Amino acid sequence: MTTKLSRMYGMDIFTDSGKFLGNAQDFIIDLEGGEVSRVLLEQLPGGKEDARKVLRERSLVYKNVKSVDDVIVVTKGTE
Repeated sequence: MTTKLSRMYGMDIFTDSGKFLGNAQDFIIDLEGGEVSRVLLEQLPGGKEDARKVLRERSLVYKNVKSVDDVIVVTKGTE
């Protein structure tokens, strides 16, 4: 699956069972691997602890993205 990240910003994210999770606010990219690793449901804050909380509670592993069309569909909820 290939799509531009710029197209994905702000898209609604749903589970494959239809549960709304939020909107794609930002992405974490593995530069060495050349791939997206996580989709963030909110912007990363400045502090380390707050950033860890967002990564733990308000982000998705990109490998769980099943499709990107009018919305982003993931196979699981937040991880």
